[in-house]
Amino acid sequence: MSEFTIQPLLETATVSVRDIYCRGTCRAASPEESTPGSHLVFPYRGVFVRHVGCTAAVAEANQVLLFSPDEGYRVSHPVTGGDASLSLWVDDDQLRELAPRTIVGPGPRLAFARHRLHIDPRTQALVASIRHRLRSRLAEPLEAESLTLALVQRALGPRTSSATGASAVTAATSAISGRQRLVDRAKLVLTADLSRRWTLADVAREVGASPVYLTQVFQQIEGVPLYRYQLRLRLARSLDLLERFHDLSALALELGFSSHSHFSAAFQQTYGRSPSAFRRSVLRPRGPRARR
Repeated sequence: MSEFTIQPLLETATVSVRDIYCRGTCRAASPEESTPGSHLVFPYRGVFVRHVGCTAAVAEANQVLLFSPDEGYRVSHPVTGGDASLSLWVDDDQLRELAPRTIVGPGPRLAFARHRLHIDPRTQALVASIRHRLRSRLAEPLEAESLTLALVQRALGPRTSSATGASAVTAATSAISGRQRLVDRAKLVLTADLSRRWTLADVAREVGASPVYLTQVFQQIEGVPLYRYQLRLRLARSLDLLERFHDLSALALELGFSSHSHFSAAFQQTYGRSPSAFRRSVLRPRGPRARR
């Protein structure tokens, strides 16, 4: 039996998410290994110890482990029972946009300056939500990518910057105008093809921005994430189409939902009733009451 069970949950040009379970049968430190890319690993069950050089980090659910490319490490399991982790890969360019310079160095090759960071309960909850939604196939790529980038930013800490100089106000006004135009272009892209299962890289390419910048600006301007805005567009369209579609599975696919259950759950959460109940109560005329 293999020591590892790896379940790919999401694979796009921007992010990759895998659910990894280790049986943990080897108590002593393993032979040295490395990963070719930068990874963030969120343990959510069990415990193991990661050894990098002379340092050791206990990996448990209150930590995120940072793996740099080609950095040698070993793993030991002092506690029986195995472990499970959510492993994230993010495109290097996007990771540089998300991470503070104190975490990711300025060199030509991306490397983490630290081996682990503490995470808070909200970050733990986001890890569980992403894992559940991907395993249950409730999240489309655009939503899953957005949530994954939000998780990375929350785990690593936000980048900060400030405007200085006499032209700061003018520059800020111009920046807001530019961000609004970017958001408007993204809206047009989404509205033009509601059924398409967009990825962040697709939308970003259409509007000429990076996926990280697009998601951050859209949230700032609209007050909702890009994926949720797309969801609202689809659900609003469903209100118009409900009386034409007797088959709700066909309607779900027409609007780009992954399944009837995904569409129904989103509709219920947004409008407080199922699509069938909405159609019965709103779209079908009620006949006269029978006399007693």
